[in-house]
Amino acid sequence: MPNEAVDIVLIEDNPDDIELTLRAFKKYNLTNKIIVLRDGEDALDYIFSRGKYEGHSKHERPKLILLDLKLPKIDGLEVLRELKGDESTKMVPVVVLTSSKEERDLVESYRLGVNSYIKKPVDFAEFMECIKNLGLYWVILNEIPESWN
Repeated sequence: MPNEAVDIVLIEDNPDDIELTLRAFKKYNLTNKIIVLRDGEDALDYIFSRGKYEGHSKHERPKLILLDLKLPKIDGLEVLRELKGDESTKMVPVVVLTSSKEERDLVESYRLGVNSYIKKPVDFAEFMECIKNLGLYWVILNEIPESWN
């Protein structure tokens, strides 16, 4: 894995949602530095430079982590728990982007420190608009400390 800065880490296992999300970011010229991780275990290994990512120097903090909750191996809530429980990653903005309509997922996400919780729109145009707005806010408008770079 090259040591270039990553703006967005997309943690998503649904190939259709990955394709739509990447298409929306590209369409609105929001970022070209995005990495897709397809399960919770791989996501944690990447973020914490362990497993198959061990030996690579620590990655720069992303500007945003987009996290699905229903993931293979390690679910999104556990990923969120580890991210927000670790001093080196607890300040990285995490937006849950999920199809879950479970109130308990919403409540638990906020209890664990999520920055935003969004139910994925089913409609294509609404999904594209949602991703555009996410990117504009979190990648362009949101300020992060200079010490992160």
